[in-house]
Amino acid sequence: MTNILMIYPEFPDTFWSFKHALKFIRKKAFAPPLGLLTVAAMLPPEWEKRLVDLNVTRLAQQDLAWADYVFISAMIVQREAARAVIARCQQAGVPVVAGGPLFTSEHTSFPTVDHFVLNEAEITLPLFLADLERGDPQRIYATAEFPELCQTPVPLWELADLKQYASISVQFSRGCPFDCDFCNITALLGRRPRTKTAAQIIAELDRIYALGWRGSIFFVDDNFIGNKQQLKREVLPALIDWRRGKSGLGFSTELSINLADDEELMTMMVEAGFTSVFVGIETPDDKGLAECSKFQNRGRDLVESVRRMQHAGMQVQGGFIVGFDSDTPSIFQRQIEFIQKSGIVSAMVGLLQALPGTQLHARLKNEGRLTSEGSGDNVDGSTNIIPKMDLDVLRDGYKNILDQIYSPKLYYERITTFLREYKPPKLRGHLEPQHLLALWRSIYQLGIKGAERVHYWKLWLWTLFHKPRLFPQAIELAIFGYHFRRVCELHA
Repeated sequence: MTNILMIYPEFPDTFWSFKHALKFIRKKAFAPPLGLLTVAAMLPPEWEKRLVDLNVTRLAQQDLAWADYVFISAMIVQREAARAVIARCQQAGVPVVAGGPLFTSEHTSFPTVDHFVLNEAEITLPLFLADLERGDPQRIYATAEFPELCQTPVPLWELADLKQYASISVQFSRGCPFDCDFCNITALLGRRPRTKTAAQIIAELDRIYALGWRGSIFFVDDNFIGNKQQLKREVLPALIDWRRGKSGLGFSTELSINLADDEELMTMMVEAGFTSVFVGIETPDDKGLAECSKFQNRGRDLVESVRRMQHAGMQVQGGFIVGFDSDTPSIFQRQIEFIQKSGIVSAMVGLLQALPGTQLHARLKNEGRLTSEGSGDNVDGSTNIIPKMDLDVLRDGYKNILDQIYSPKLYYERITTFLREYKPPKLRGHLEPQHLLALWRSIYQLGIKGAERVHYWKLWLWTLFHKPRLFPQAIELAIFGYHFRRVCELHA
Protein backbone atom coordinates (compact mmCIF):
# COMPACT_ATOMS: atom_id res chain seq x y z
CA MET A 1 0.00 0.00 0.00
CA THR A 2 1.31 3.45 -0.95
CA ASN A 3 0.41 6.40 1.27
CA ILE A 4 0.20 9.80 -0.42
CA LEU A 5 0.03 13.01 1.63
CA MET A 6 -1.23 15.98 -0.38
CA ILE A 7 -0.05 19.26 1.21
CA TYR A 8 -1.25 22.73 0.24
CA PRO A 9 0.90 25.57 1.65
CA GLU A 10 -0.57 28.51 3.50
CA PHE A 11 -1.57 31.68 1.66
CA PRO A 12 -0.27 34.96 3.05
CA ASP A 13 -2.76 37.63 4.03
CA THR A 14 -3.70 38.93 0.58
CA PHE A 15 -6.56 40.64 -1.23
CA TRP A 16 -8.07 37.34 -2.36
CA SER A 17 -7.45 35.35 0.82
CA PHE A 18 -10.54 36.99 2.42
CA LYS A 19 -9.09 35.88 5.77
CA HIS A 20 -10.56 38.77 7.75
CA ALA A 21 -13.97 38.44 6.08
CA LEU A 22 -14.10 34.67 6.58
CA LYS A 23 -14.02 35.12 10.34
CA PHE A 24 -17.51 36.62 10.15
CA ILE A 25 -18.89 33.26 8.95
CA ARG A 26 -16.45 31.02 10.88
CA LYS A 27 -14.71 29.71 7.78
CA LYS A 28 -10.96 29.18 7.62
CA ALA A 29 -10.21 29.44 3.88
CA PHE A 30 -11.80 30.53 0.64
CA ALA A 31 -11.71 27.23 -1.27
CA PRO A 32 -10.08 23.78 -1.15
CA PRO A 33 -7.08 23.18 -3.46
CA LEU A 34 -8.66 22.09 -6.75
CA GLY A 35 -5.37 21.13 -8.42
CA LEU A 36 -4.28 18.73 -5.69
CA LEU A 37 -7.73 17.17 -5.43
CA THR A 38 -7.77 16.63 -9.20
CA VAL A 39 -4.31 15.04 -9.10
CA ALA A 40 -5.52 12.82 -6.24
CA ALA A 41 -8.25 11.50 -8.54
CA MET A 42 -5.60 10.60 -11.14
CA LEU A 43 -3.57 8.45 -8.74
CA PRO A 44 -4.12 4.69 -8.51
CA PRO A 45 -7.40 4.09 -6.63
CA GLU A 46 -5.81 1.52 -4.31
CA TRP A 47 -3.38 4.12 -2.91
CA GLU A 48 -4.26 5.78 0.39
CA LYS A 49 -4.58 9.56 0.14
CA ARG A 50 -4.85 12.36 2.68
CA LEU A 51 -5.05 16.12 2.30
CA VAL A 52 -3.45 18.62 4.65
CA ASP A 53 -4.46 22.14 3.64
CA LEU A 54 -2.34 24.41 5.83
CA ASN A 55 -4.90 27.16 5.39
CA VAL A 56 -7.34 25.20 7.55
CA THR A 57 -5.22 22.84 9.66
CA ARG A 58 -1.68 22.09 10.83
CA LEU A 59 0.83 19.61 9.50
CA ALA A 60 1.47 17.05 12.24
CA GLN A 61 4.61 14.95 12.52
CA GLN A 62 2.48 11.80 12.43
CA ASP A 63 1.17 12.88 9.00
CA LEU A 64 4.71 12.89 7.67
CA ALA A 65 5.51 9.59 9.44
CA TRP A 66 2.48 8.03 7.68
CA ALA A 67 3.39 9.26 4.20
CA ASP A 68 5.42 7.41 1.59
CA TYR A 69 5.36 10.50 -0.65
CA VAL A 70 4.29 14.11 -0.23
CA PHE A 71 2.61 15.78 -3.19
CA ILE A 72 2.73 19.58 -3.04
CA SER A 73 1.26 22.21 -5.34
CA ALA A 74 1.44 25.99 -4.99
CA MET A 75 1.10 29.35 -6.67
CA ILE A 76 3.83 31.99 -6.73
CA VAL A 77 2.36 33.86 -3.78
CA GLN A 78 2.80 30.69 -1.69
CA ARG A 79 6.53 30.47 -2.45
CA GLU A 80 7.89 30.93 1.07
CA ALA A 81 5.23 28.72 2.66
CA ALA A 82 6.11 26.01 0.13
CA ARG A 83 9.81 26.25 1.06
CA ALA A 84 8.90 25.69 4.71
CA VAL A 85 6.83 22.60 3.87
CA ILE A 86 9.57 21.14 1.70
CA ALA A 87 12.13 21.68 4.48
CA ARG A 88 9.94 19.79 6.95
CA CYS A 89 9.51 16.92 4.51
CA GLN A 90 13.25 16.77 3.92
CA GLN A 91 13.89 16.72 7.66
CA ALA A 92 11.37 13.87 8.05
CA GLY A 93 12.93 11.95 5.16
CA VAL A 94 9.76 11.93 3.02
CA PRO A 95 10.25 12.26 -0.77
CA VAL A 96 8.53 15.33 -2.27
CA VAL A 97 6.70 15.42 -5.61
CA ALA A 98 5.98 19.02 -6.67
CA GLY A 99 3.83 20.53 -9.40
CA GLY A 100 1.56 23.45 -10.16
CA PRO A 101 2.20 27.05 -11.30
CA LEU A 102 4.98 27.91 -8.82
CA PHE A 103 7.13 24.90 -9.61
CA THR A 104 6.43 24.96 -13.35
CA SER A 105 7.80 28.53 -13.41
CA GLU A 106 10.58 28.21 -10.82
CA HIS A 107 11.55 24.56 -10.32
CA THR A 108 15.27 25.39 -10.48
CA SER A 109 14.84 27.39 -7.26
CA PHE A 110 13.87 24.25 -5.31
CA PRO A 111 16.96 21.99 -5.33
CA THR A 112 15.75 19.73 -2.49
CA VAL A 113 12.54 18.60 -4.24
CA ASP A 114 12.87 14.97 -5.29
CA HIS A 115 10.52 14.92 -8.30
CA PHE A 116 8.86 17.62 -10.37
CA VAL A 117 5.65 16.82 -12.27
CA LEU A 118 5.31 20.06 -14.21
CA ASN A 119 2.90 21.64 -16.68
CA GLU A 120 -0.43 19.80 -16.88
CA ALA A 121 -0.78 16.54 -14.96
CA GLU A 122 -2.94 14.86 -17.60
CA ILE A 123 0.30 14.40 -19.59
CA THR A 124 3.15 14.39 -17.09
CA LEU A 125 1.67 12.49 -14.13
CA PRO A 126 1.12 9.18 -16.00
CA LEU A 127 4.79 9.29 -17.10
CA PHE A 128 5.93 9.74 -13.50
CA LEU A 129 3.61 6.98 -12.24
CA ALA A 130 4.83 4.54 -14.90
CA ASP A 131 8.47 5.17 -13.99
CA LEU A 132 7.65 4.95 -10.28
CA GLU A 133 6.06 1.54 -10.79
CA ARG A 134 9.25 0.39 -12.57
CA GLY A 135 11.32 1.72 -9.67
CA ASP A 136 13.08 4.34 -11.78
CA PRO A 137 11.34 7.72 -11.33
CA GLN A 138 13.11 10.67 -12.97
CA ARG A 139 13.52 14.07 -11.30
CA ILE A 140 11.74 16.24 -13.88
CA TYR A 141 8.67 15.55 -16.01
CA ALA A 142 7.67 18.39 -18.31
CA THR A 143 5.84 18.88 -21.60
CA ALA A 144 5.19 21.61 -24.14
CA GLU A 145 1.89 19.99 -25.12
CA PHE A 146 -1.53 21.11 -23.95
CA PRO A 147 -3.87 18.17 -23.22
CA GLU A 148 -7.55 18.03 -23.98
CA LEU A 149 -9.66 17.95 -20.82
CA CYS A 150 -12.24 15.34 -21.82
CA GLN A 151 -10.50 12.70 -19.64
CA THR A 152 -9.90 14.90 -16.58
CA PRO A 153 -11.55 13.13 -13.64
CA VAL A 154 -13.91 14.45 -10.98
CA PRO A 155 -11.72 15.82 -8.15
CA LEU A 156 -11.65 13.94 -4.84
CA TRP A 157 -13.43 16.59 -2.78
CA GLU A 158 -14.01 13.90 -0.16
CA LEU A 159 -10.42 14.47 1.00
CA ALA A 160 -11.25 18.04 2.05
CA ASP A 161 -13.21 19.12 5.11
CA LEU A 162 -15.68 21.21 3.13
CA LYS A 163 -17.17 22.77 6.26
CA GLN A 164 -14.00 24.83 6.61
CA TYR A 165 -14.43 26.63 3.26
CA ALA A 166 -16.54 29.53 2.03
CA SER A 167 -16.55 28.37 -1.60
CA ILE A 168 -15.64 25.42 -3.77
CA SER A 169 -13.94 25.50 -7.17
CA VAL A 170 -14.60 23.77 -10.47
CA GLN A 171 -12.93 24.24 -13.83
CA PHE A 172 -14.56 24.22 -17.25
CA SER A 173 -11.64 25.35 -19.41
CA ARG A 174 -7.93 26.17 -19.48
CA GLY A 175 -6.18 28.75 -21.62
CA CYS A 176 -7.10 32.24 -22.82
CA PRO A 177 -7.47 33.54 -26.40
CA PHE A 178 -5.90 36.87 -25.45
CA ASP A 179 -2.21 37.52 -24.87
CA CYS A 180 -1.69 40.30 -22.29
CA ASP A 181 2.04 40.73 -21.89
CA PHE A 182 2.09 40.73 -18.06
CA CYS A 183 -0.05 37.57 -17.71
CA ASN A 184 1.56 34.14 -17.36
CA ILE A 185 -1.62 32.22 -18.25
CA THR A 186 -0.79 31.80 -21.93
CA ALA A 187 2.79 30.77 -21.10
CA LEU A 188 1.49 28.08 -18.72
CA LEU A 189 -1.73 27.02 -20.45
CA GLY A 190 -1.74 28.38 -24.00
CA ARG A 191 -4.03 30.61 -26.04
CA ARG A 192 -6.42 27.92 -27.27
CA PRO A 193 -9.19 27.41 -24.71
CA ARG A 194 -9.55 23.70 -24.00
CA THR A 195 -12.78 22.65 -22.40
CA LYS A 196 -14.51 19.89 -20.51
CA THR A 197 -17.81 18.58 -21.77
CA ALA A 198 -21.12 19.63 -20.27
CA ALA A 199 -21.48 16.08 -18.96
CA GLN A 200 -18.18 16.38 -17.08
CA ILE A 201 -19.24 19.64 -15.44
CA ILE A 202 -22.61 18.21 -14.41
CA ALA A 203 -20.90 15.12 -12.98
CA GLU A 204 -18.66 17.35 -10.85
CA LEU A 205 -21.63 19.41 -9.66
CA ASP A 206 -23.62 16.26 -8.87
CA ARG A 207 -20.76 15.05 -6.70
CA ILE A 208 -20.47 18.40 -4.90
CA TYR A 209 -24.22 18.46 -4.30
CA ALA A 210 -24.23 14.86 -3.06
CA LEU A 211 -21.60 15.82 -0.49
CA GLY A 212 -24.06 18.37 0.89
CA TRP A 213 -22.53 21.53 -0.55
CA ARG A 214 -25.04 24.38 -0.93
CA GLY A 215 -22.72 27.39 -1.03
CA SER A 216 -20.86 29.38 -3.63
CA ILE A 217 -19.09 27.68 -6.56
CA PHE A 218 -16.23 29.44 -8.33
CA PHE A 219 -15.35 28.50 -11.92
CA VAL A 220 -11.57 29.02 -11.88
CA ASP A 221 -11.18 29.25 -15.65
CA ASP A 222 -8.50 31.55 -17.05
CA ASN A 223 -11.25 33.09 -19.18
CA PHE A 224 -14.65 31.47 -18.79
CA ILE A 225 -15.93 32.87 -22.10
CA GLY A 226 -12.91 31.77 -24.15
CA ASN A 227 -15.19 29.38 -26.08
CA LYS A 228 -18.51 31.24 -26.30
CA GLN A 229 -20.16 28.84 -28.69
CA GLN A 230 -19.69 25.79 -26.50
CA LEU A 231 -20.96 27.77 -23.53
CA LYS A 232 -24.13 28.80 -25.34
CA ARG A 233 -24.73 25.49 -27.07
CA GLU A 234 -23.92 22.98 -24.33
CA VAL A 235 -22.63 24.12 -20.94
CA LEU A 236 -24.97 26.96 -19.95
CA PRO A 237 -28.14 25.11 -21.02
CA ALA A 238 -26.95 22.14 -18.95
CA LEU A 239 -26.28 24.40 -15.94
CA ILE A 240 -29.69 26.06 -16.28
CA ASP A 241 -31.38 22.67 -16.33
CA TRP A 242 -29.25 21.34 -13.45
CA ARG A 243 -30.05 24.22 -11.10
CA ARG A 244 -33.84 23.89 -11.43
CA GLY A 245 -35.31 23.16 -8.01
CA LYS A 246 -31.98 23.68 -6.23
CA SER A 247 -31.45 26.50 -3.76
CA GLY A 248 -28.17 28.27 -3.07
CA LEU A 249 -25.22 27.32 -5.28
CA GLY A 250 -24.50 30.71 -6.81
CA PHE A 251 -21.73 30.71 -9.42
CA SER A 252 -18.89 33.17 -10.00
CA THR A 253 -15.97 33.22 -12.42
CA GLU A 254 -13.33 35.32 -14.18
CA LEU A 255 -13.55 36.46 -17.77
CA SER A 256 -12.75 39.22 -20.25
CA ILE A 257 -14.67 42.45 -20.65
CA ASN A 258 -15.99 41.54 -24.08
CA LEU A 259 -18.76 39.65 -22.26
CA ALA A 260 -20.47 43.05 -22.18
CA ASP A 261 -20.83 42.87 -25.98
CA ASP A 262 -22.93 39.69 -25.88
CA GLU A 263 -26.39 40.25 -24.41
CA GLU A 264 -27.47 36.66 -25.06
CA LEU A 265 -24.46 35.23 -23.25
CA MET A 266 -24.93 37.52 -20.24
CA THR A 267 -28.62 36.55 -20.02
CA MET A 268 -27.78 32.85 -20.16
CA MET A 269 -25.05 33.16 -17.53
CA VAL A 270 -27.36 34.93 -15.11
CA GLU A 271 -30.10 32.35 -15.72
CA ALA A 272 -27.53 29.63 -15.04
CA GLY A 273 -26.75 31.21 -11.66
CA PHE A 274 -23.72 33.43 -12.24
CA THR A 275 -23.89 36.37 -9.85
CA SER A 276 -20.32 37.71 -9.86
CA VAL A 277 -17.51 38.04 -12.43
CA PHE A 278 -13.90 39.17 -12.11
CA VAL A 279 -12.65 41.25 -15.04
CA GLY A 280 -9.12 42.43 -15.73
CA ILE A 281 -9.60 46.11 -16.52
CA GLU A 282 -6.02 47.17 -15.62
CA THR A 283 -6.15 50.86 -16.54
CA PRO A 284 -8.45 53.54 -17.97
CA ASP A 285 -5.46 54.85 -19.96
CA ASP A 286 -5.45 53.74 -23.59
CA LYS A 287 -1.65 54.00 -23.87
CA GLY A 288 -1.29 51.62 -20.94
CA LEU A 289 -3.72 49.17 -22.53
CA ALA A 290 -1.77 49.28 -25.81
CA GLU A 291 1.53 48.84 -23.98
CA CYS A 292 0.40 45.61 -22.28
CA SER A 293 -1.43 44.28 -25.39
CA LYS A 294 -4.82 44.44 -23.64
CA PHE A 295 -6.51 44.97 -27.00
CA GLN A 296 -9.87 43.59 -25.90
CA ASN A 297 -10.21 46.56 -23.53
CA ARG A 298 -9.33 49.26 -26.07
CA GLY A 299 -11.76 51.32 -28.11
CA ARG A 300 -14.62 50.95 -25.67
CA ASP A 301 -16.29 52.86 -22.88
CA LEU A 302 -15.04 50.74 -20.00
CA VAL A 303 -17.50 52.16 -17.47
CA GLU A 304 -20.40 51.47 -19.83
CA SER A 305 -19.16 47.88 -20.32
CA VAL A 306 -19.15 47.39 -16.55
CA ARG A 307 -22.65 48.89 -16.36
CA ARG A 308 -23.99 46.41 -18.92
CA MET A 309 -22.84 43.49 -16.82
CA GLN A 310 -24.26 45.06 -13.65
CA HIS A 311 -27.58 45.71 -15.41
CA ALA A 312 -27.61 42.11 -16.60
CA GLY A 313 -27.45 40.93 -12.98
CA MET A 314 -23.75 40.38 -12.25
CA GLN A 315 -21.50 42.09 -9.75
CA VAL A 316 -18.23 43.08 -11.44
CA GLN A 317 -15.00 42.71 -9.51
CA GLY A 318 -11.99 44.31 -11.17
CA GLY A 319 -8.23 44.06 -11.43
CA PHE A 320 -6.18 47.24 -11.93
CA ILE A 321 -2.46 47.93 -12.42
CA VAL A 322 -0.23 50.98 -12.07
CA GLY A 323 3.42 51.15 -13.10
CA PHE A 324 3.22 50.84 -16.88
CA ASP A 325 5.97 52.68 -18.74
CA SER A 326 3.37 55.04 -20.21
CA ASP A 327 1.92 55.95 -16.79
CA THR A 328 2.36 59.50 -15.55
CA PRO A 329 1.55 60.75 -12.02
CA SER A 330 -1.96 61.64 -13.23
CA ILE A 331 -2.81 57.92 -13.45
CA PHE A 332 -3.35 57.61 -9.70
CA GLN A 333 -6.27 60.01 -9.56
CA ARG A 334 -7.65 58.65 -12.85
CA GLN A 335 -7.72 55.15 -11.38
CA ILE A 336 -9.53 56.39 -8.27
CA GLU A 337 -12.11 58.26 -10.33
CA PHE A 338 -12.70 55.30 -12.65
CA ILE A 339 -13.14 52.83 -9.79
CA GLN A 340 -15.58 55.13 -8.00
CA LYS A 341 -17.60 55.89 -11.11
CA SER A 342 -17.83 52.25 -12.19
CA GLY A 343 -19.15 50.98 -8.87
CA ILE A 344 -16.58 48.17 -8.86
CA VAL A 345 -16.64 47.53 -5.12
CA SER A 346 -13.95 44.82 -5.02
CA ALA A 347 -11.18 46.62 -6.89
CA MET A 348 -7.79 44.89 -6.72
CA VAL A 349 -5.09 47.45 -7.55
CA GLY A 350 -1.50 46.26 -7.82
CA LEU A 351 1.90 47.51 -8.84
CA LEU A 352 3.07 45.97 -12.10
CA GLN A 353 5.13 42.82 -11.58
CA ALA A 354 6.95 40.80 -14.25
CA LEU A 355 6.32 37.09 -13.74
CA PRO A 356 8.54 34.37 -15.25
CA GLY A 357 7.32 33.14 -18.62
CA THR A 358 5.57 36.38 -19.59
CA GLN A 359 6.45 38.62 -22.52
CA LEU A 360 6.89 41.45 -20.02
CA HIS A 361 9.47 39.44 -18.05
CA ALA A 362 11.44 38.62 -21.20
CA ARG A 363 11.40 42.24 -22.40
CA LEU A 364 12.46 43.74 -19.07
CA LYS A 365 15.15 41.09 -18.55
CA ASN A 366 16.52 42.10 -21.96
CA GLU A 367 16.50 45.73 -20.84
CA GLY A 368 18.18 44.93 -17.52
CA ARG A 369 15.17 46.18 -15.58
CA LEU A 370 14.37 43.19 -13.36
CA THR A 371 15.27 43.46 -9.69
CA SER A 372 13.90 40.22 -8.17
CA GLU A 373 11.68 37.21 -8.86
CA GLY A 374 8.42 38.99 -7.89
CA SER A 375 6.14 38.17 -4.97
CA GLY A 376 3.03 37.16 -6.91
CA ASP A 377 0.99 39.20 -4.41
CA ASN A 378 -1.03 41.80 -6.29
CA VAL A 379 -1.41 44.24 -3.41
CA ASP A 380 1.74 43.96 -1.28
CA GLY A 381 3.10 47.24 -2.64
CA SER A 382 6.15 45.64 -4.25
CA THR A 383 7.39 45.54 -7.82
CA ASN A 384 10.28 43.57 -9.30
CA ILE A 385 10.91 46.01 -12.15
CA ILE A 386 12.73 49.32 -12.51
CA PRO A 387 9.87 51.59 -13.62
CA LYS A 388 10.07 54.61 -15.93
CA MET A 389 8.34 56.71 -13.27
CA ASP A 390 10.33 57.64 -10.19
CA LEU A 391 9.96 54.67 -7.83
CA ASP A 392 9.09 56.79 -4.79
CA VAL A 393 6.43 58.67 -6.77
CA LEU A 394 5.02 55.36 -7.99
CA ARG A 395 4.88 53.83 -4.51
CA ASP A 396 3.38 56.95 -2.95
CA GLY A 397 0.78 57.23 -5.70
CA TYR A 398 -0.11 53.57 -5.36
CA LYS A 399 -0.48 53.87 -1.61
CA ASN A 400 -2.74 56.87 -2.10
CA ILE A 401 -5.03 54.85 -4.38
CA LEU A 402 -5.49 52.20 -1.71
CA ASP A 403 -5.89 54.77 1.05
CA GLN A 404 -8.60 56.47 -0.96
CA ILE A 405 -10.65 53.64 -2.45
CA TYR A 406 -10.70 51.64 0.78
CA SER A 407 -11.36 54.58 3.05
CA PRO A 408 -14.84 54.08 4.61
CA LYS A 409 -16.28 57.12 2.81
CA LEU A 410 -15.30 56.15 -0.75
CA TYR A 411 -15.79 52.43 -0.21
CA TYR A 412 -19.36 52.78 1.05
CA GLU A 413 -20.13 55.30 -1.70
CA ARG A 414 -19.00 52.65 -4.17
CA ILE A 415 -21.32 50.06 -2.64
CA THR A 416 -24.24 52.44 -3.10
CA THR A 417 -23.22 53.16 -6.71
CA PHE A 418 -23.14 49.44 -7.41
CA LEU A 419 -26.48 48.72 -5.73
CA ARG A 420 -28.13 51.49 -7.79
CA GLU A 421 -26.94 49.90 -11.04
CA TYR A 422 -27.30 46.23 -10.10
CA LYS A 423 -30.40 44.57 -11.52
CA PRO A 424 -30.40 40.94 -10.39
CA PRO A 425 -33.05 38.43 -11.38
CA LYS A 426 -35.43 37.04 -8.80
CA LEU A 427 -33.22 36.02 -5.91
CA ARG A 428 -33.16 32.37 -4.89
CA GLY A 429 -32.55 32.68 -1.19
CA HIS A 430 -30.78 30.06 0.85
CA LEU A 431 -30.40 31.53 4.32
CA GLU A 432 -28.07 29.62 6.60
CA PRO A 433 -27.18 30.22 10.27
CA GLN A 434 -23.79 31.52 9.18
CA HIS A 435 -25.48 34.41 7.34
CA LEU A 436 -27.25 35.54 10.50
CA LEU A 437 -23.99 35.12 12.39
CA ALA A 438 -22.24 37.33 9.83
CA LEU A 439 -24.95 39.98 10.19
CA TRP A 440 -24.64 40.11 13.98
CA ARG A 441 -20.85 40.16 13.84
CA SER A 442 -20.95 42.97 11.28
CA ILE A 443 -23.21 44.99 13.59
CA TYR A 444 -20.65 44.66 16.38
CA GLN A 445 -17.41 44.89 14.36
CA LEU A 446 -18.48 47.49 11.79
CA GLY A 447 -21.53 49.21 13.24
CA ILE A 448 -20.39 49.61 16.84
CA LYS A 449 -16.65 49.07 17.11
CA GLY A 450 -15.46 50.11 13.64
CA ALA A 451 -14.27 53.51 12.44
CA GLU A 452 -16.71 53.11 9.54
CA ARG A 453 -19.80 52.83 11.76
CA VAL A 454 -21.48 56.01 10.47
CA HIS A 455 -21.11 54.82 6.87
CA TYR A 456 -22.23 51.32 7.83
CA TRP A 457 -25.52 52.52 9.32
CA LYS A 458 -26.11 54.92 6.42
CA LEU A 459 -25.77 51.92 4.08
CA TRP A 460 -28.25 49.97 6.21
CA LEU A 461 -30.86 52.70 5.97
CA TRP A 462 -30.28 53.50 2.31
CA THR A 463 -30.51 49.83 1.29
CA LEU A 464 -33.60 49.09 3.38
CA PHE A 465 -35.42 52.11 1.88
CA HIS A 466 -34.20 51.88 -1.73
CA LYS A 467 -33.03 48.31 -2.42
CA PRO A 468 -34.35 46.04 0.37
CA ARG A 469 -33.93 42.89 -1.74
CA LEU A 470 -30.20 43.62 -1.91
CA PHE A 471 -29.68 43.96 1.82
CA PRO A 472 -27.68 40.68 2.09
CA GLN A 473 -25.35 41.86 -0.71
CA ALA A 474 -24.89 45.21 1.03
CA ILE A 475 -23.83 43.55 4.29
CA GLU A 476 -21.55 41.12 2.47
CA LEU A 477 -19.79 43.99 0.68
CA ALA A 478 -19.43 45.90 3.94
CA ILE A 479 -17.70 42.84 5.43
CA PHE A 480 -15.43 42.55 2.38
CA GLY A 481 -14.45 46.18 2.92
CA TYR A 482 -13.29 45.33 6.44
CA HIS A 483 -11.00 42.64 4.99
CA PHE A 484 -9.64 44.92 2.26
CA ARG A 485 -8.84 47.67 4.77
CA ARG A 486 -7.02 45.21 7.02
CA VAL A 487 -4.93 43.98 4.07
CA CYS A 488 -4.10 47.55 3.03
CA GLU A 489 -3.07 48.37 6.60
CA LEU A 490 -0.83 45.31 6.63
CA HIS A 491 1.06 46.56 3.56
CA ALA A 492 1.06 50.26 4.49
